[in-house]
Amino acid sequence: MRQLDHTDARHVAMPLGGIGTGNVALCADGALRQWQLQGVGNHGGDLPHTFFAVRAQHPEPPLDSTRILQAPPPPPEAPGTPLVTDDHVPDWQRELLGRHGGARATRFRATYPVAEVDYELDVPLDVHLQAFTPLIPQDVDRSSLPAALFTITLTNTGTVAMTARLGAAMQNPVGHDGTTAPDGVRAAGYGGNTNRVRRHDGWTALVLENAGLDPSAPGAGQAVLTCDHPATTALPQWEDPGEFLDFLHARTGHVERPSPPGQGHLPDHHPGVPRGAHGPSPHGATWNGGLAAPVHLEPGASATIRLAMTWYFPNRYVDFPQGGAFAAQSAPTRLWLGNHYATLHADALAVAEQVQREWEDLEAATRCWTDLLTDSGLDEEAVEHLAAQAVVLRSPTCFHAADGTFYGFEGVNGASTGGHAGVVGGSCPLNCTHVWNYAHALAALFPTLERSMRETELDVLQAPDGSVPHRVIAPTSLPQLWNRPIGGPLTPALDGMLGVLLKTYRELRSGAIDDAWLDQRWEHLTRLLAHIRTTWDPEATGVLRGIQPSTHDIDLAGANTFMGTLWLAALRAVEEMSRPRGEHTEADELRALFERGSAAYDELLFTGEYYVQELEEGPERPFQWGEGCLADQLIGQWWAHELDLGHLLPVDHVRSALQAIVRHNLRHGFADLEHDFRAFADGDDTGLLVCTWPRGGRPATPLRYADEVWTGTEQQVAAHCLREGLADEATAILRGLRDRYDGRRRNPYNHIECGDHYVRSLAGWTLLDAATGRSWDARTGALRLDRPTGGTRVPLLTGTGWGYAHAVGDAVEVVTLGGQLPVRSTSWTGAS
Repeated sequence: MRQLDHTDARHVAMPLGGIGTGNVALCADGALRQWQLQGVGNHGGDLPHTFFAVRAQHPEPPLDSTRILQAPPPPPEAPGTPLVTDDHVPDWQRELLGRHGGARATRFRATYPVAEVDYELDVPLDVHLQAFTPLIPQDVDRSSLPAALFTITLTNTGTVAMTARLGAAMQNPVGHDGTTAPDGVRAAGYGGNTNRVRRHDGWTALVLENAGLDPSAPGAGQAVLTCDHPATTALPQWEDPGEFLDFLHARTGHVERPSPPGQGHLPDHHPGVPRGAHGPSPHGATWNGGLAAPVHLEPGASATIRLAMTWYFPNRYVDFPQGGAFAAQSAPTRLWLGNHYATLHADALAVAEQVQREWEDLEAATRCWTDLLTDSGLDEEAVEHLAAQAVVLRSPTCFHAADGTFYGFEGVNGASTGGHAGVVGGSCPLNCTHVWNYAHALAALFPTLERSMRETELDVLQAPDGSVPHRVIAPTSLPQLWNRPIGGPLTPALDGMLGVLLKTYRELRSGAIDDAWLDQRWEHLTRLLAHIRTTWDPEATGVLRGIQPSTHDIDLAGANTFMGTLWLAALRAVEEMSRPRGEHTEADELRALFERGSAAYDELLFTGEYYVQELEEGPERPFQWGEGCLADQLIGQWWAHELDLGHLLPVDHVRSALQAIVRHNLRHGFADLEHDFRAFADGDDTGLLVCTWPRGGRPATPLRYADEVWTGTEQQVAAHCLREGLADEATAILRGLRDRYDGRRRNPYNHIECGDHYVRSLAGWTLLDAATGRSWDARTGALRLDRPTGGTRVPLLTGTGWGYAHAVGDAVEVVTLGGQLPVRSTSWTGAS
């Protein structure tokens, strides 16, 4: 884990929370921000007066100091980063630090989902915080806990004994809708909130509730703050942080007598401590609550305290705009989706009890995963960014409905969407097939959820004509977007439909689906392929022509290898699925069509350096690239390598085109690049442009987003370069990306595009496959890998299990860490 000082990492904000649970981010300054417990995407989400503090005291020499565990914020006038708000520090935190003082500095390091923060104080006390949320590959339920777990270690670095008291404060969030900004304890939805203390099995829990709230309200639910120290005391209800800090300051270090059971609404008694508030909170307001744990520390001694925040908000509604007749804003009643995690637990207290019982096991299983990445032989930055692929899946970009259906937006609305979609909620609903074409991390980490997306596409989305619209209407019982304008683009995206075929074959090879699943949906797949053929290649030339709706939110026109290589890979994938079914005639036909198409695309479009677009005769169409160099021109070949389908176009031409993409599109410095689109790279950044025109000929209205930098495309091209042996080119791309997202100006846990935590960035998972030469086919049990360096473990994730492979002498040993790895044959490639 790289260590970052808070002054060099002011954009670092690592989310804590499970799949579909909402989350809160731990920032490099040691504070908690970006509260999204209700599951509503809101990077400006706030839960005021929620913080950690510590008091250090000893009588001789006199010491009595209370500090907020947060480093100084940058000045308000500090320059920001375009389209990024991860560095925003809310006013209440600035005011709290100004009134009571904080840490002098912090140092942050993490391998997601485990983070560590060291706080440097102006007293002889070291404070070390470890935070995590359980993440175990393929274990959806334990990876969906609505919880953030903290272990705080206090060490006396002085020469005399001291009493240290750790304070944890949290606002009762029940009733809030997650969208409006609270003002102190006041916000829409608050009123009637109560906090009570519960002591059980050595833990003290502050239970945050609102019994008077309509159970169907979006903000209905419960939250819990709990601590494992046996002498924990509580101030259950208060309004101003000064009250809680006075509560910490007034207690002596000698005798702690928590209130007896049955008096959980009362503050723990001690002469001179604040009494706090009583009864339900007034209309429009809530209460804050706090816990305090005292420890006695001899010089050099340490003590560890565990804290957990858990939450439970079961009511998820369609609160985002949808297309067609069932747009949320036109529905006569709210459309309920619910949350899957809420079907596993009765309330937040039940979550807290599970966390308390299973803490060691959950931490060990999570560290088993992070240690596997660390031991993979990848460098620290590569491990950091690979581990962070899971963030998108556990951000509000994705959610898991109560009926088990998995959904994903394209991202979370934020600064990059403020001009057209606002800054709250999910961006571009829902399950967008063409953007999810890039996303391989979900299929690797949680294959059952990826399988849910295939089932939605084939069982729900597919229209009678065989087409698959690229967005789903939720709940899936509603009519879908058949023969209706969709948006981004208006008609079903061709690249998204080709992706349905490719992703189905990926799930078959991984073992996430079996022959029975495929039998049930084979007719759906063949209808989809027939629709594509009759619409875009009715004469069976092997080349797709005409209007081709795409991920650029516009219609492409004419022959091009962006769509063409996806098409060639899809033909090969369906061929490979057909032969084991005994459909040899159909498979032979697809192979012949593939070979005609491969030869034709290469002859039509290869310039001797890279592949261009051949525009059809007729009026000039806007948003094309013509003679330009498109970064995604070989996206289907990237897919083909993932699926072990071989080369779709001549090997030397593919490598030449990749080298040209890096040569022409990898830009060093953006200060003089003028364009009207989103600035995902600026100043001295290095980034891969979507499209350039090195030979001239840029159209008057070029391809939409041509001057942008997409991290998903960068990682797609870099992974493809690794597959083709172009390590220098891959390194150059990744160096630029990781420098941009190193915490100084952008958050390594938040790749942005049309919103924060953008799905296209999940292409980064294929960097691991490319770096290790991984090929796996569950149908045969055959595993192939590049030979690793000594002492490293190659992570293996299939549709049924996870673990690692390593060399034992000349042999290959496969070790299972979860599920099953039914490997029947193994082979190394490359030098030892």
